[in-house]
Amino acid sequence: MKWPVRILLMIPTIYLAGIPAYYASTFGRKTCSALEITITNSSDYHFVTQQDIRNTILAWNGNPVGKLSKNIKLADIEETMNTRYRELKTAEAYMSVDGTLHLAADQRTPILRIMPDEGGDYFLDTEGVVVRRRNLYTPRLHIAGGNINISRAMLNGVSVLDTSIKKTILRDIYYLIGYINSNSFWSALIDQIYVDSNDEIILVPRGGSHTIHLGTIDNFEEKLRNLKVFYNKVLPEVGWNKYSVINLSFRDQIVCKRR
Repeated sequence: MKWPVRILLMIPTIYLAGIPAYYASTFGRKTCSALEITITNSSDYHFVTQQDIRNTILAWNGNPVGKLSKNIKLADIEETMNTRYRELKTAEAYMSVDGTLHLAADQRTPILRIMPDEGGDYFLDTEGVVVRRRNLYTPRLHIAGGNINISRAMLNGVSVLDTSIKKTILRDIYYLIGYINSNSFWSALIDQIYVDSNDEIILVPRGGSHTIHLGTIDNFEEKLRNLKVFYNKVLPEVGWNKYSVINLSFRDQIVCKRR
């Protein structure tokens, strides 16, 4: 192959290799002109506002507007967002070619509110992450209370599903509330989940005159299926106010306590 042809073939390669370096050098000298914050699911949940994030970034990382792009530490800004707001599932910071610093955040989706007897107010999300309630905003969720321990690891973002969390009733509740939320009948019927001193689960119906002693999480789907049959066939005959406790903790049995 003659050298003129080789040179012609090398030109695109040189161009493709040089353009990124050129833009990186030019982009680093660009001044940040604006800060734009986008929060996914902001219309569904209001755990974190754009103003919250703006104030936090200004306080912990300084005002980026007016700084050269090369002097803005995007990784530090992302770390600030992730560590200061457990309510965020993801947080990303990036610069666009017009000099705008973009902060993009995705809020967690809560599935349960947790109010332990020992105090505190928390939410549990779809990934099993516990988030402390920090403002007055409260989505309409089922509530779990009683003998529930929130460990330091959970508050540091470790999911209750993680194997490093050796034993927690919250893992059982996570699977139970997932089933309840996915079932229109149980979601409408059950109001609260309570954990007693023996780590057994009690379900509190909405406006009901009885409580449901579920016991352990073992075979909970079968227990609830049996209870639904009991609701449909027995209670209409004897009356909904006849029993104060419906006990499902015994296998293949429903034991009721009269009022």
